Amino acid sequence: MLAESHDHDEETDKGPAEARRGRARLCLASGEVKPIEDLIRYVVGPDGTIVPDIACKLPGRGAWVSANRSALDLAIERKLFVRAFRGKGAANRTLPDLVERLLLKSALEALSLANKAGQVITGFEKVKSAFASGKVLILVDASDAARDGTRKLGAISESREFAEPTKIKLFSREQLDLALGRSNVVHAALLGHPASRVFLAHCLRYERWRDDSAPAKTAASTRN
Repeated sequence: MLAESHDHDEETDKGPAEARRGRARLCLASGEVKPIEDLIRYVVGPDGTIVPDIACKLPGRGAWVSANRSALDLAIERKLFVRAFRGKGAANRTLPDLVERLLLKSALEALSLANKAGQVITGFEKVKSAFASGKVLILVDASDAARDGTRKLGAISESREFAEPTKIKLFSREQLDLALGRSNVVHAALLGHPASRVFLAHCLRYERWRDDSAPAKTAASTRN
């Protein structure tokens, strides 16, 4: 209902430069204005299909959808991209899977960059020792890590007098190995550094995407 009153210029930006300058955009699925950190930008590709612009750099007008699968599914189901792009742009049903792969890739690339900046410590004992420094910002446990090791490190991180680190358990050992260029990475700690914060932002975005409890579908369910 609310979104029906928006014109096309409100539903799309004029290009990546304008998109990066803004702090909030309209979500096609819910009709709500949200911070761009909570949204994903989409453009019409050269072949006429809708393409996700995870880094907000692709040319052309962009439309925005909340960064979760439920919202994108709704935008595809209701052909909201077609309306926003004035009859252009076909959204393939495989688009949500592509977005998830790209968000995962972005998070692991950010982890690799933090490692190159010297901000990643791996190995149970080294991570355990790192907590004594009070500089650990993020604790990463492999999703397939043994429960005992994860529990012990979690208890140590919570018992320190320093701020408790953010805990991430989104990636398998194989994915961590590839991102860090070493074998059998089960536990890792990232120190307080801009590169670590960039990684954390990517992780939180990927985690939100996988959270299908997001309210976008409910917010838009009354639209015809």
